[in-house]
Order: sequence, then structure tokens, then C-alpha cells
Amino acid sequence: MSRIEQRFARLKAEGRAGLVCFVTAGDPDAETSLAILRGLPGAGADVIEIGMPFTDPMADGPAIQASSLRALKGGMTLRRTLDLVRRFREGDRETPIVLMGYYNPIYSYGNERFLTDARAAGVDGLIIVDLPPEEDEELCLPAIRAGLHFIRLATPTTDEKRLPAVLANTSGFIYYVSIAGITGAAAPDARQVAAQVRRIKRVSALPVAVGFGIRTGEQAREIAAVADAAVVGSALVGRIAGAASSDAAVREVLDLVRELAAGVRSARRSAAE
Repeated sequence: MSRIEQRFARLKAEGRAGLVCFVTAGDPDAETSLAILRGLPGAGADVIEIGMPFTDPMADGPAIQASSLRALKGGMTLRRTLDLVRRFREGDRETPIVLMGYYNPIYSYGNERFLTDARAAGVDGLIIVDLPPEEDEELCLPAIRAGLHFIRLATPTTDEKRLPAVLANTSGFIYYVSIAGITGAAAPDARQVAAQVRRIKRVSALPVAVGFGIRTGEQAREIAAVADAAVVGSALVGRIAGAASSDAAVREVLDLVRELAAGVRSARRSAAE
């Protein structure tokens, strides 16, 4: 099994949901970003999503947009993002890593070269938010052939007719976007999320991770009770933006991850079983 499959199998065996943490590569700078990445597993992150900085992150809210701009201003590139993964893997061979972002930087890098380099660096999966299922031949299917999971987003507006297309070549897990809109815009409603998770699980055996709007340990606990994982991003990059120093950024991000992990681990499981 892949690292992602192994991690979700272990979570299921432990009877709990997971915590997926998103940070942007190179935010606020490469060395601080690496220190945060290295600290995430020990603080309680089960899966790490690394944002690939991009000048026009259209699906992201102000916090993640700002994190991309900080990273780009500091010289972060896709090549350097892969180098961050490579350096992280020097000390951690188990934690799954998913690269999340937009297709343009990959296209500019070169698809075949990117997939080869990503796999060699230790990447386990991709979430490319602006490539629909109709374009699977472009990157999704080559990624699967290269040994990388291609993880799709499902949203509140993904109806019964559209859902099979979204799930067709999805692997690893399904990322359910709990609210309509940009990242960090509102808090999720756990009851509505539970109904959507049940709907997805009727047609897919994959784990369902739920993100957008989770900011506190209590919110993470509520989502972990009805899903296979809670995904947190904007709240973490917000801590980086507000930190007075690099050391403070690392400390404050990891403190929040510990709070979120405690919430996830305290959840009583229900609909996700």
C-alpha cells in the first residue's frame, strides 16, 4: 500500500479520524517552512498538504493567497517546493505528503518531468483544483501511472449526476469542501457535512477528508466525528502571517496543530464508520 493508504488504514484500526494540515511551501521563508513541516507530525498531523505557491490562487481566500505571495516574494518555486519535500523526507519516510495547487506551475515545469521529480522527492499525491475530470488525460492518468494518487474535490454543489465523474479516477482519499466559496470563508455545519459524507460513501469506499473553515479544536472534533479526516489550512497560515518572528511562527503553528489534533482524537465516531 501507499503511504496514504497505510495511514488511513492505521487510523481506521485505531478507531479515529485523521488530521490533515495544509501549509504553503516557502511561507514565510524556506527554512522556517521546513521547520514547520518537520514539526507537524510530532504535533499531531497525520497527513501534510503542501501548497504550491501561485500568483493567482483563485479558489483560495485571503489568508492562503497572502501566503502564496509571501512565498513567491521569498523566491519559492516549484523546484524548490520539491526540494522542501526531499529535505523533509530525510527525516520522515512515513507521513503522507500531498501537493495542492493549480495546474499552471506544473504545466510550465513540464508534466512528465514534474511527475518524475515529485515521485523521487517523496510526494504521495496531488490535488489540482483547476483540472476537471474531463481533462484526466492531461495530468490525472499520467500521475496515477507514475505512482501518485490524484485526489479530487467534491463540494456541496456536486450533485448525483456529477459525483461519478468526480470519483472516477480519484484515489487515496476524497476531499470534501464543506462550504461553497473560497477557503477560510465560513465555519462548516457538522450536520450538513455528515449528510454529505454519507452520500459520498454510498458510492465510494475511499476515506473522506473534510476541509474549509475549520479553525479550532472544537470544530475539528465535530468534523472528525462524521468524517475520516479534518483538513485545516487557513487557520495555520494565519498563524504564520501574524507571528512576530520565524521562531514564533513555528511555535504558534505547532501549538494550534496540537489543539486541533486533541480535538480530532477526542471525537466520538459516527457517520464515518
